[in-house]
Amino acid sequence: MKARLSFWQIVNMNIGFFGIQFSFGLQQSSMSPIYKYLGADEASLPYLWLAGPMTGLLVQPLIGAMSDRTVTRWGRRTPYFLIGAILCSLGLLAMPFSPTLWMAASLLWILDAANNVTMEPYRAFVSDKLQPAQHSIGFLTQSAFTGLGQTLAYLTPSLLVWLGMNKDAVNGSHIPHIVIVAFMIGAVFSITSVLWTLKTTKENPLSEAELLAMRARPAGWRHALGDIASAVREMPSTMRQLAWVKLFQWYAMFCYWQYIMLSLSTTIYGTTDQASQGFRDAGLLAGQVGAFYNFIAFVGALALVPFTRRYGPRIMHSVCLALAGVAMFSIPQIHTPALLFVPMVGIGLAWASIMGNPYVMLAGCIPPERTGVYMGIFNMFIVIPMIIQIFTLPLYYRSLLGGNPENVIRLAGVLMLCGAVAVLAVKIKKPQASLRPLAETATQ
Repeated sequence: MKARLSFWQIVNMNIGFFGIQFSFGLQQSSMSPIYKYLGADEASLPYLWLAGPMTGLLVQPLIGAMSDRTVTRWGRRTPYFLIGAILCSLGLLAMPFSPTLWMAASLLWILDAANNVTMEPYRAFVSDKLQPAQHSIGFLTQSAFTGLGQTLAYLTPSLLVWLGMNKDAVNGSHIPHIVIVAFMIGAVFSITSVLWTLKTTKENPLSEAELLAMRARPAGWRHALGDIASAVREMPSTMRQLAWVKLFQWYAMFCYWQYIMLSLSTTIYGTTDQASQGFRDAGLLAGQVGAFYNFIAFVGALALVPFTRRYGPRIMHSVCLALAGVAMFSIPQIHTPALLFVPMVGIGLAWASIMGNPYVMLAGCIPPERTGVYMGIFNMFIVIPMIIQIFTLPLYYRSLLGGNPENVIRLAGVLMLCGAVAVLAVKIKKPQASLRPLAETATQ
């Protein structure tokens, strides 16, 4: 029988997620500008973002399946997310010093692989520790740390300017010093937050029966791949229905992350020249509004709980996605920086819902002994839409969208509205009161 944990024990258990999401926030806010500083063409940006979804597609299901069958003196999950956090910190330290475009793209592959090695076992670790009755608070706390970590990641360059750093100072690759320092801060947070969790929270010991069952299963990555294949064949119907919802919402989010800074540089500052002050100011503004919507997600993750209990996760997720759709579609019409914070409320609520409500809908369908592999498979419904976006958007960026980043943001709004409709078709297997929520896996 698992022990019931106090609120602060649950907080300590999830602090490591703060560092992971700070890293993801830096990628979302800074990779497109870094690529532009290094000479990337706007139409090629989706290809340069391929690292996140590809590593998520390949790494997370495999690592999840392997962690389900791992037995070490440190536990099942701990070795994976500790090694991943160390590699992530090293990748963050190296990224802003990239002298060439190919170097930055290569480092992003390493950084995303490290983040994914950390993420999947961490999700399973939280599920392992908590009683079913505490899964909601456990994963909502994790969602709140997602909002907090990404809020600070987006806001760090602006805070550094506020503290006196020169926003126009750049290195030899034209990457601003404030971006370099932000990545160094992220490297520190990535490892120290995970170490805090490891110090304060130990994995639950496995019972003798569990150990015998695990040792009886054949070891090795090939057998882990077999676990993945059989789990896909036995996938719950609710999970299959959610795939359509996640196709729309994650295609939209990837469009938003890649092009929001470029859209603001044209609508607010009237430039796409990466060497101009307006372009750098657009980067700071994108970080500020990104921090704001993540702060809304941080607060909204817990504020949505009573509404979800009353109206159900399906209705609330549909409402939140619709708000984000209207918000994204309106952004290109705004030409005053202060007014941009209004649509960010809708995007923030949707982000909070994306990180929680799909798992409430899926809860109760996942066998406890296969938590790791099913969380990894669920992550495929995040990264496959991203991969589709990467290979399709460049095909019509110039012909249908006129080579205009503002139209990419409008497209994201339309797709969010499609997701709001699609979620209404999802059939939830059990009443919410008996559900055991899973966690969202992000790349990213």
